[in-house]
Amino acid sequence: MTSPETTATPSAPEHLTPGQAWQRMADGNDRFVANSPEHPHQDSDRRSLLAGGQEPVAALFGCADSRLAAEIIFDVGLGDLFVVRNAGQVVGDTVIASLEYAVSVLNVPLIVVLGHDSCGAVATAIESMTSTAPPGSRFLGDLVEMIVPSVRRATIDLEPGAVLDPRSVGKLHIEASVETLVGRSALVATAIAEGRLAVVGANYDLANGRVDRSVVIGRL
Repeated sequence: MTSPETTATPSAPEHLTPGQAWQRMADGNDRFVANSPEHPHQDSDRRSLLAGGQEPVAALFGCADSRLAAEIIFDVGLGDLFVVRNAGQVVGDTVIASLEYAVSVLNVPLIVVLGHDSCGAVATAIESMTSTAPPGSRFLGDLVEMIVPSVRRATIDLEPGAVLDPRSVGKLHIEASVETLVGRSALVATAIAEGRLAVVGANYDLANGRVDRSVVIGRL
């Protein structure tokens, strides 16, 4: 028979509101930007405690870029974030399933969709609009095609003669990722409607480390 010690869940905060969860992450990002991180929950005691279960503060869906290390950016540690990442934070079936697991099983009150400036996937999507070169593979081509609608939307809003700003495309793509997630997942949409969940779209500035939210669905 398993002892209570081996089945106990970690002592992460329980029943956080979406707003409290976002504030926890925003405070951590402030410390990271100020170069005063606390590096919480990164010791052997925390590791041992987590062997019994997890209670993450939030789920984070972000770009797979090596410069977008979520736990560092938000100054958190083991068991604090349920992280899902792929190139360009493109919302697909496995992403939705993973985030639905975080909401329905782990009861996270917050999902953060995190993009960043100078995103290679966004740049490739922009280039694909004028390039005749084939994509490197079918899979890469499919991924880029999921970002192209944001490029087209940015182009529509462009003044005559103006140069397309990749940052504007990136922001539109973050918003599109949030809208796609909520629009395709009835489970996520229901949790938002019931006030148990909020989804935040945010951008990470590579130069200064700041995370700025650009869209919120739900109540913080």
